[in-house]
Amino acid sequence: MGSPGRWILWSLCVCFVAWQNAALRVTMRESSLEVVRGDSVLLPCSFFTSFDFSRLNVIWTLAPFSSPETPVQVIVYDHGQVIKNPSLTGRVDFTGLPFSADMMLNETRVSDGGIYRCMVNNPPDTADPGVGELLLRVLEPPSLPVCEWDGAIDMGGSVRLSCSVGEGVPTPEIRWEKVNPEEISLPINMEGELSGSVQIVNVSSQTSGLYRCSASNVLGTENCYVNLAIYNSEASPDSPSGVLPGVLITLVMSLVLLALLAIILWLHRTGQDGRRMRGDRKAEEEECYNEIRYTPSLMKRSFV
Repeated sequence: MGSPGRWILWSLCVCFVAWQNAALRVTMRESSLEVVRGDSVLLPCSFFTSFDFSRLNVIWTLAPFSSPETPVQVIVYDHGQVIKNPSLTGRVDFTGLPFSADMMLNETRVSDGGIYRCMVNNPPDTADPGVGELLLRVLEPPSLPVCEWDGAIDMGGSVRLSCSVGEGVPTPEIRWEKVNPEEISLPINMEGELSGSVQIVNVSSQTSGLYRCSASNVLGTENCYVNLAIYNSEASPDSPSGVLPGVLITLVMSLVLLALLAIILWLHRTGQDGRRMRGDRKAEEEECYNEIRYTPSLMKRSFV
């Protein structure tokens, strides 16, 4: 009795272990994935079951990074029927059913990032539905940053340079540099994850130049620029701000001289015309006198 009893007990243990091993199991071949925005990505989900697939049920859900506490249903396979989230129609589908629960996600967007859960149930498997998790990050290059400046650009004033970028995954790194006439890195004050500024105090002529803001991540770099010119309100004539008044004074003096020259030329020409007119009048008078003086002799000869 003892020996057969031990044999029966051993057989029951083997059957129990085999039954446990035959229970539904879900395996995620990847724990995390990255994809560039706009590309396609395969989310793998494998499962093992000891029964046929007549009652197979597969559900994919997403807990987005923006609201992880409110997961949404992505796609469902239930008794041979596929049901898709209307907002994802045309972008999501199963690829290996009924032998695997792999899901293809096309034309990825940043909002697709988050934690995906693959849940598989196949009655009459008595185990709880198998669940696997996968983290998906959708990468995106930085958008073109926007550069601005405000403050006083007079000597001794204070100027603030600001730069903000709208998009980018991973979060872009923002840097400020002076690139002209020489390249200098500037300390930056971050204002949130996507904005940074530089405060320049007691500005001088050396502050003038070209400044660049760079927004960079693993997918690339985008730049914007600010051209800063500092003016001296009490500049000497040799300084750039003193050149314009000097030019204006020279121009006014030149116009005055030209006007005086024009007046002198006009007076000179008027005097010549007057003398010419008086000479012509005198010649006419002499001619008339000659005619009158010789007329009596001519008349006298006519009566002889």
